[in-house]
Amino acid sequence: MMTPYDWNESVRNRMEFVEERLRSGSPVIGIRYSGGLLLVTLRGTQSKTFEIYDRIAMSAIGAPSDVEAVRIAALDFAHQEGFARSPDDVTVNRLVSFAISPALKKAFGDAWSAPLVFRGVFAEAGSAPEHDRFATLNFDGNFAYSSSFAVAAGTTPAEEAMRDVLTALSPDVPLQEALRASLEAWALGRKLALSGVDPDSEEEETSANPAVSPWGEMEDDRAQLTTEAAVLERNTLGEVGFRFLTEDEIALSLPH
Repeated sequence: MMTPYDWNESVRNRMEFVEERLRSGSPVIGIRYSGGLLLVTLRGTQSKTFEIYDRIAMSAIGAPSDVEAVRIAALDFAHQEGFARSPDDVTVNRLVSFAISPALKKAFGDAWSAPLVFRGVFAEAGSAPEHDRFATLNFDGNFAYSSSFAVAAGTTPAEEAMRDVLTALSPDVPLQEALRASLEAWALGRKLALSGVDPDSEEEETSANPAVSPWGEMEDDRAQLTTEAAVLERNTLGEVGFRFLTEDEIALSLPH
């Protein structure tokens, strides 16, 4: 029989297990730009960014099988909701709050099953910028909403540092500027997560080299990865289209 102490100990062990697995994950960024929403990451062999519904997309870090499980669950809920009710009822709020978050929370709290190794960003492009919505979703089912940008990285300090980079950016910047800032944020988040250093600590302050940007420092790491960027575009007809950026579009925005 499991006692409350055993259950609490199990939760701590499961959290440590998942967070250690996530630490090496390549960060993902969702950000608003003048023409819609942008999702950015660097990946290995498998894609990390997916269209979920007409105006909804997701990008995530974690175990590929767990990311795929969340993607399938999101697809199933979105299309069932759209068919049974209306496409207008398919929103990031309902998708995250009522479909995915409860499932993640249940899996994480069940001491007899494996928790999902997952941390992701969902993006919903509205008909107008004021209706845009991002959601970050964690392996334990916790989630948060924002309107301008969202990040998911291997550690909390890494995410906080990435947010600092993106906070200074206007939400109505051109695509190239949004992509460049996102890649700079990615490099910083990747560096901090892999090093395990808190950006506010004395160790980080004394070891940092201001002459080399995080993007430059991560050159060896980047050489093994492929930049993946996708947009949810708003056009003059009020429709939203999902597409991946081309290599040429990405090359124009690479940080120096």
